[in-house]
Amino acid sequence: QVQLVESGGGLVQTGGSLRLSCAASGRTFSSYAMAWFRQAPGKGRDLIAAVSRLGTNTYYTDSVKGRFTISRDNGKNTMYLQMNSLKPEDTAVYYCASRRASTTAGYFLSGYDYWGQGTQVTVSS
Repeated sequence: QVQLVESGGGLVQTGGSLRLSCAASGRTFSSYAMAWFRQAPGKGRDLIAAVSRLGTNTYYTDSVKGRFTISRDNGKNTMYLQMNSLKPEDTAVYYCASRRASTTAGYFLSGYDYWGQGTQVTVSS
């Protein structure tokens, strides 16, 4: 069982930056592939970035590519999402998620089993 806790959300102006953190419980953090999702008001929850177990491979959806960076520190049991050049359309609740992965090299676009409670990001225009 993995427990995930997000932090770092808040209110920022267009063009600003935020860094989200996702702290995981347990001693097997490196056994899990990780991802960030977001859910805007009235919309579904969408995958925006994913990272492999060792942090060597990453995925970004087109809308955040070049602006967001996903990373992880397995020694600290923590994943990050650095968000730059924020836009009003980035306003959403951001969730981190994890899933067991047998491969160290791959990221995953689905099949996530564990979720954090979410953190609100609001970008004002």
